[in-house]
Amino acid sequence: MVFGQIVIGPPGSGKTTYCNGMSQFLSLIGRKVAVINLDPANDALPYECAVNIEDLIKLSDVMIEHSLGPNGGLVYCMDYLEKNIDWLESKLRPLLKDHYLLFDFPGQVELFFLHSNAKNVVMKLIKKLNLRLAAVHLVDAHLCSDPGKYISALLLSLSTMLHLELPHVNVLSKIDLIESYGKLAFNLDFYTDVQNLSYLQNALGQDPRAAKYRKLTKELCDVVEDYSLVDFTTLDIQDKESVGNLVKLIDKANGYIFASIDASAVEFSKIAIRPVDWEYYKYPSLY
Repeated sequence: MVFGQIVIGPPGSGKTTYCNGMSQFLSLIGRKVAVINLDPANDALPYECAVNIEDLIKLSDVMIEHSLGPNGGLVYCMDYLEKNIDWLESKLRPLLKDHYLLFDFPGQVELFFLHSNAKNVVMKLIKKLNLRLAAVHLVDAHLCSDPGKYISALLLSLSTMLHLELPHVNVLSKIDLIESYGKLAFNLDFYTDVQNLSYLQNALGQDPRAAKYRKLTKELCDVVEDYSLVDFTTLDIQDKESVGNLVKLIDKANGYIFASIDASAVEFSKIAIRPVDWEYYKYPSLY
């Protein structure tokens, strides 16, 4: 039985930086980690990659050959990967004996709540390779500073959870930078617990640009509350306690904590994470 994480989230949410920091942390607590890059547009990897989709297909080649834009090209690449799932299986099998897997997926959100290709890839791997995976959905914490953007993030998280049908952990990433975007309207607990969204509707209603969408906003908030599925944990990728707490949640989600693996006995308090590339972390679009 092999455990791992499906790392997803919108562009700029810190997925690649997360995979880099998480792989360091897990290695230091005694787990053998393999990072699998399934983003054909990610050609500036800060981590050592065990499997790279660019060995199978490159987004730049697809865009040129088929006259597609980035979004259409990524959908094509995921479709191509699904049709060539045997290639990915053959690359993963040598890692199944003793590795913990981190899958770094593209940031195109449509792949995870609209199209079925990415989901089909994950489900085939789970079935054929007996994987135990949890989805880690990263959302940039700065969205909390704007009620409209935060509601959008809630809907995206809910849609992704329902579509993927995996154990799911929603994460507000870059929480260490949240103060740089201004004072929040409510305490941080309000944004992580996702309760009493009526207060958020009132805050949004004070914006004259959003006043005419008040009824729509209420209906969207009601949808999120009716499902009662979405909540968030926070993450500062350079804080060992923050990363350690997230690892504990993920271990419960994918079942790792229930497996008889000695690595789980290592104390997180003894771990130090090497600094990540802050420039990449803050401004991923420049790379």
